[in-house]
Amino acid sequence: MSTQPKLSFKQQQLIVRENAIVDATNSLLAKKGYDLMTMDEVAAEVGIAKASLYKHFPSKEALAAAAMIRLLENTLAFVRALPADQPAIGQLKDVLKWALEIRMKGGLPTLPSENTTLRDALLNDSRYITRLMDLNELMGELIEKARAQGAIRADLPTEVVLFTIYARSCDPTLDYLRMNEQYDDQQVIGFLLSTCFDGLN
Repeated sequence: MSTQPKLSFKQQQLIVRENAIVDATNSLLAKKGYDLMTMDEVAAEVGIAKASLYKHFPSKEALAAAAMIRLLENTLAFVRALPADQPAIGQLKDVLKWALEIRMKGGLPTLPSENTTLRDALLNDSRYITRLMDLNELMGELIEKARAQGAIRADLPTEVVLFTIYARSCDPTLDYLRMNEQYDDQQVIGFLLSTCFDGLN
């Protein structure tokens, strides 16, 4: 039986600090978005000097990548823990519901698709790409299983369904409905789930 070497106190402190930095980055990305978030704000949120922040993450792009990697890891863990005996369409609905609930709590970072520097940084990060491919594969398998079970239209390509679910997780409709204050959070989530999986007819 192999045992991993015990981390030194300094190594444990570094891990705790990096987790705090990623937590702060995640929160600021969810609240302000990538363009408005600054390294100064992240450092202030964590309570460290900006120079210390740069020792952990050399750039704003690296910070955003770390937040997205954590999101992917959490999503992978959620998908892998879904009950195997649950119908595939139910599993897909649960994934979207989980993502929307996290977003309601301000924990779902969103990144601009048109920022080429950020996009290049993510595409060159092997940890990000590996986790994204793993998630796409797992979700693709669920979509194909749901199609075979008659729960998804046969004429819809897997990637269309996949990116429709991803897009709904960051749909601005959620923010508009919450601002309206006419519906509670669970009703808003219910509307988004229904329009995503049941359509408008």
